Amino acid sequence: MTGDNLLNQPETLLPAEPDVVEALHGASRADLPAIVVAHPTSSLAWAALADAAHAEGRTLDSYAYARVGYHRGLDALRKAGWRGQGPVPWRHEPNRGVLRALYALRRAADAIGETAEVQRLTEFLDGADHSAIAQIEAEQTAAQADAAAPSDVAPPTDTFIIRGED
Repeated sequence: MTGDNLLNQPETLLPAEPDVVEALHGASRADLPAIVVAHPTSSLAWAALADAAHAEGRTLDSYAYARVGYHRGLDALRKAGWRGQGPVPWRHEPNRGVLRALYALRRAADAIGETAEVQRLTEFLDGADHSAIAQIEAEQTAAQADAAAPSDVAPPTDTFIIRGED
């Protein structure tokens, strides 16, 4: 036995969702509800919607979207052979939608003071992949830094007039 998988459970690797990934690439926040409607079983789509609601300060909406993403993720994990425990590695990109939904639910539960849920979800995420929380937080920090970075657009300039003789 190696690593932290002390029960020697097989890794659960979810199937790719190329249509969802393509739809989310470059999508605006306004596009997300339509993407979820087109892909209602995708925990990745629900997690993106939860993240957008969180960014807008809509905590309860974020909680609700993340809760749906969590349940859709459990359905997908079970369909892939997961039996309630064992690794769900972050390094396998299709697993990231479920892990992001779990994280979004944990974040929203924390915001509303649901401490038992936060603890349970933290244990779930750590059991799935010890690096998941740090990976998601690093991605979010990088995305916030990108959003705050100056753009290539030239800054506005002041107009001034020089008065004098020709």
